[in-house]
This record gives sequence, structure tokens and C-alpha cells, in this order.
Amino acid sequence: MSDIRFIALALTMASVPLASCGAQTSVESISENSGAFAVSEHGTFAEPWAAAFEPGTGVLFVTEKAGTVKFYNPASGTTGNVTGVPTVDYGGQGGLGDIAFGPDYASSKAIYLSWAEAGEGDTRGAVVGKGTLDCSAGTSCAIKGLEVIWRQSPKVTGRGHYSHRILFSPDGQYMYVASGDRQKMQPAQDLSNNLGSIVRLTLDGEPAPGNPFADRGGVSQEIWSYGHRNILGMQFDEQGRLWDLEHGPKGGDELNLVKQGANYGWPIVSDGIHYDNDPIPDHSTRPEFAAPAIQWTPVIAPGNFIFYNGDMFPEWRGDALIAGLKTEAIIHVSIDGEKATEVARYDMGERIRQIVQGPDGAIWVLEDTENGRLLRLAPPA
Repeated sequence: MSDIRFIALALTMASVPLASCGAQTSVESISENSGAFAVSEHGTFAEPWAAAFEPGTGVLFVTEKAGTVKFYNPASGTTGNVTGVPTVDYGGQGGLGDIAFGPDYASSKAIYLSWAEAGEGDTRGAVVGKGTLDCSAGTSCAIKGLEVIWRQSPKVTGRGHYSHRILFSPDGQYMYVASGDRQKMQPAQDLSNNLGSIVRLTLDGEPAPGNPFADRGGVSQEIWSYGHRNILGMQFDEQGRLWDLEHGPKGGDELNLVKQGANYGWPIVSDGIHYDNDPIPDHSTRPEFAAPAIQWTPVIAPGNFIFYNGDMFPEWRGDALIAGLKTEAIIHVSIDGEKATEVARYDMGERIRQIVQGPDGAIWVLEDTENGRLLRLAPPA
């Protein structure tokens, strides 16, 4: 049985710089006990990176960065292993990444994974693979027929900024993949490669019809938006609008409303600075680039985020809940049109890598450690 424990999570905004439409705003110091969640522990995972609930079963599947997939059944409290997982290039920020179930999963059993793949000459890049999931054995599952359907191009040196988040459009017709700049910066402004971009694909990984740069041919046909740095979250809101969440350099983490063909400015502009303290022009100096809906300096170092739409926390419907790594918190952001405002931080005491919403509206989080706990958050009794 899970060890249920109630914790009063501090709602803290002391010395937190908030921003709306890219403009930094200071707020008065607020500190109070919120008692926001009842927290229960449900086992641990080795460097968990992503998680998704299997449609129709309520079973949670978790990727572990070194190259394993496991599942947890909340109804029975049992954990199992998944075979058929690809070999990954593990190291730095690389390894096994995202997991997603196809929008037609009920009939196709399609499952998607992303991971870092080794190339020639000490290069590597993110890929997305598609297979089918077979859990007929009961105590274990197998991914069958896994094939790579998309690759970052080109593969480059280094082990950072893969991004490789996977998201399906609300109509279930298209797949969006976050492709980080791989810490090379300038490729994010070059439409002849797909680094530093969000790509829009068919469910089989081909360039989707209607993409804004299709007439250029090559990988340009895939690109939906560009000028991104390191995207760790993508979600559609209740209006069907696409948002992304990305790491800035030293300062300037961003939540962006993503629009077709838009250029988000990296590395030409940022509301942060380089790690060696060299300045970068702010977004406000170059209005031709799309500016963030909100930016954070100091950074929050996001893991991913959700737009909450469940019944357990009805007052949060439509709001963004962000997994905070460096901040060791859940960051609560409200959306008003194309503006965003941070309204709370819930201290979790550990780096939070992943946040997902359960079928019943509970919130599940994974800690970013070698033995990261899986926690279920529900309203206090």
C-alpha cells in the first residue's frame, strides 16, 4: 500500500520575477501555507524522463533515460517491464526520451518513442520511432515493429538540447516534434536543417501537408516554427492553440504561443544572456521575432507542462502547471488570451522532471533523480 502523506506545500512568490508578453515585472513577497495537495508515493524509477497513461486502461508508462520503459498500474499497485525498446545513446542530456500513444490507439495500438541515436564520427541526434504495444502477457508488455520514422538533421557533436517531445494535434491527424538546437545556436535560424524548430508531420513521420516552408523542399518541408532553443514541453490549450516551453540560456526561460511559420528569435534575441555573461539583445529590441507570453529570469529550468482540464482541481482548469527542475517546484501559470502570468509555486523539495494528468484528474509527477519517486497529487481530504 502506498504511503499516503499530507504536506503543506508552500505557495511562494518571494523574489520571483514574473513576466507577461516578455516584460519583466516584480511582485510583492508572498509566503503562506497552501495545503494544496495530498501526496502519495507510488514507487521509484531510475532517471525517469517521460510518462504517459495508456488510453482506456489507466496504466502509466514511464521512460527511463538509460534506455528502459516500465509501466505502473495504479489499480493494482504493480509494476512491469516493456521489451522491444531501442538502443539509445546515453549521456549528457541524451538517452530515451518521450513516450506517446497514437491518437488512434484503440484500433492501432500505435506507440511512439523518442531517443538519442548515435551517428558517425562522434555525432548523434534525436529520432522518433513508431511501433505497436502488446500487453497480452499481463505481467509484461512488448513494443513490436519499432521503426524510426523521423530524425533530427543533421546529426552533430555534443549531448545536449535534443528536446524530442512528441505531441498530437487535437484532431488526431498530425504529430508535432520538438527539435532542439543541439547547443549549436545558429542552426535555429537556418531553414535548411530542422534543428531549433518544431516540426509538423503525419502520423507516419512524413512532412504534413500545409506546412509553411513546403516550397523549399528537403527537411524544410517539416518545419512549423523555428528560432527555438531547447523545448521541453508542448501542449495544446482548450482553444486548440499550440504552446511550447523552452529553456533559455542564463535567464530567459520562455512559454510561447506557437504560430505557423513564426520565428522565435534564438539565438539573435533572448531575455537571458550567454553563460559567459556576454549579452544577447532582448526580445523587445527586435519586434519582427515572436516574443514569449512569459519569461523567467532567473530561470525555472522546466521539465514539461500540462494544461489542466480535470475535475479534481476545477479552479485550475485551463491553467498551465509546469514541472520545475532547478526550482524543485510546480509552477502555476494562468492564461489570458495571448498573455501568461505566474500565480503560484508549489515547493516539491526535489527536481521535478515530468508532470502528467491522470484519467481521474489527479496530477502525477516524477522526480528527476537516480531513484525518482512517482507521486500522485490529489486535493487534501
